[in-house]
Amino acid sequence: MSFTLAIVGRPNVGKSTLFNRLVGKKLALVDDQPGVTRDLREGAARLGDLRFVVIDSAGLEMADDDSLQGRMRRLTERAVDEADICLFVIDARVGVTAADEYFADILRRRAKHVIVAANKAEGRAGESGAMEAYGLGLGEPLRISAEHGEGMDDLYAVLAPLADQIEAERPAPVAAETDVDLSDEDAETGEGAEDWRPSAARPLQLAVIGRPNAGKSTLINKIIGEDRLLTGPEAGITRDSISVSTEFMGTPMRIFDTAGMRKRAKVTDKVEKLSVADGLRAVRFAEVVVVLLDVAIPFEQQDLRIADFAETEGRAVVVAANKWDLEDDKPHKLNELRASFEKLLPQLKGAPLVTVSARTGKGLDRLHAAILKAHEVWNRRISTARLNRWLEAMTESHPPPAPGGRRIRLRYMTQVKTRPPAFIVKATHTDKLPDSYQRYLVNGLRQDFDMPGTPIRLFFRDQGGENPYRDKAKKINQSGALSKHKNRQKPKEG
Repeated sequence: MSFTLAIVGRPNVGKSTLFNRLVGKKLALVDDQPGVTRDLREGAARLGDLRFVVIDSAGLEMADDDSLQGRMRRLTERAVDEADICLFVIDARVGVTAADEYFADILRRRAKHVIVAANKAEGRAGESGAMEAYGLGLGEPLRISAEHGEGMDDLYAVLAPLADQIEAERPAPVAAETDVDLSDEDAETGEGAEDWRPSAARPLQLAVIGRPNAGKSTLINKIIGEDRLLTGPEAGITRDSISVSTEFMGTPMRIFDTAGMRKRAKVTDKVEKLSVADGLRAVRFAEVVVVLLDVAIPFEQQDLRIADFAETEGRAVVVAANKWDLEDDKPHKLNELRASFEKLLPQLKGAPLVTVSARTGKGLDRLHAAILKAHEVWNRRISTARLNRWLEAMTESHPPPAPGGRRIRLRYMTQVKTRPPAFIVKATHTDKLPDSYQRYLVNGLRQDFDMPGTPIRLFFRDQGGENPYRDKAKKINQSGALSKHKNRQKPKEG
């Protein structure tokens, strides 16, 4: 990526639509009502042969206090300070407003490079507004239409020389030292190249989910050590699923902050529906999911649904109880949390449960260790030889049932996947194998192979009474018989 471009402007001028066009995906939520975007959203953009980072920002508001609009504005101003280029977008159909002139003055003083774009300029309706943009004193305005893709060639013509200038001024990056010594995979032992370990090239993908006002954005800000995400006492501030790249105690991570998820019956607003869908999408992209609870009201019905969704999607799960600094009787509360967790989420038996304070940062070391442990278990491989010795011991200790007098036989087991671990068992009469025996095997896998909490997929394939090596043995026998037959027919010499 050669440079960073921040898209700024008043609410509802089309910033998110332009962001989506530059990244080539509908990443940012778009709606007719103003103020949908609240956080800073980053994306990998491309325009012709240019590759750069584009930032979608909240609409600039004329507010200086600690209100939500004031905090949104300060976050956007921070993006202006850090970006290489600012693309100041106005609405060509509305024309230049007093707020546009006010913010143009701020950009003139704070931004390194500013480009003015008169959006919605397709047709004659935007001609007068585009002409008014000359009066902002920020150079010749570009006439664009983010909705229809018009004016992108003009934008490229302005960005290209700036990109060359920025690249020439930037110091050469120092190559990071990474451990790239990976051993070859050993199919027999099940041990091999541990390329799943987080690295700068492949950071650990982490999603933080939970109910509104559980403290998700505050926790992520504390992890990255800066006020990168918008926070406050208001519930439901986060709308987009925002991702930030950071190092959490030395571990490269890409962390997704998601919108608070309320019960479906309570979600009536269109934007909130889009926000929740965006959060569920972030879970599907994650490797480890932190389900963040409010320790004052833990394990409500919605918390259970959220945790169950993460497990169903096959993600490693860590449960974190936030606002631990506000709790008085900590030992009693911790025992209560563990008992509730074991009772209400049996499908996540053994998953890490940690207590944290997003406000003070206490417990972040425990959270980091739990995330790494969950990620390691999620990637675990077990050799076929070990699995079959284990299966034999399990069936001897507790034989499968014998429906109708015919014993179910578990003949062979192997691991077919990781992330999460998935196993196949070849058996007879698999349709008659009760769920209780499947749970017995899954719990045994968790205990004997140290795989607490992670989703385990166990599939049974009906093998009947057949020998899996029968066909191979038949070919060997046929080959041997054919050889003997040829030897008998070979004429004797002399």
